Amino acid sequence: MTELSAPQPAAQVPSADHAETTALPQRPWYVSALLAVCAVTLLLAGAWGFARLKSPYPFYGTAYNADTSASAFQGTDHNRRPFTFTPGQRGGKTTALFFGFTHCPNICPLSLAYLDKVRQALPAEERDRFEVIMVSVDPQRDTPERLNAYVTFFGQAQGINVPPEALKDVARAYGVSAQKADVKGEAEYQINHTTATYLIDSAGKLRVLWDYTQLPQVDRVLKDVQYVMDHPTS
Repeated sequence: MTELSAPQPAAQVPSADHAETTALPQRPWYVSALLAVCAVTLLLAGAWGFARLKSPYPFYGTAYNADTSASAFQGTDHNRRPFTFTPGQRGGKTTALFFGFTHCPNICPLSLAYLDKVRQALPAEERDRFEVIMVSVDPQRDTPERLNAYVTFFGQAQGINVPPEALKDVARAYGVSAQKADVKGEAEYQINHTTATYLIDSAGKLRVLWDYTQLPQVDRVLKDVQYVMDHPTS
């Protein structure tokens, strides 16, 4: 036989006339405010410390971990010439690389325009040390002729067509995604794609990543570029 516990009597609740109320001590508002400020300060200090571990320079863009190598690729440039991108063997050039396409209605042309403003803002004797490269994520439609008209309209960037199968590997290496959208026909569609620009130093290392929303801050982007040009990875 299992022994059952006897039911417990209901607790006696004192009447309102006899109930005693115990007030909890209230924390002064300024103590709560001070604790909140301290918490935020610690959080920001931790974020700052982590960023400084990745790079001693306070980049405007997102800094890469030290010694992160850029990936090589091959294709055809906008002048129909064979093109090979070999990081660290670009004649001492610093490279701003992004992935786009000529039917892009806004992000790609703006990226080209702002990056050309950055190049123009460099001292004249340093402009040849900075190059802008757009790799097409739409090799089906972006012929060399179309790339030529597009990139030269916005400045002195190079437009590169990489064959579709090889493009998959290049995109994967840089963490780029691209997918057709609003498809209305074989030749009528848009492409949703990663909008980052990658800054690669003359030693072939990935140093900074900017989102396209950062590019309008030309002065701040310029400072990142100048620092990387003057301080390639040793």
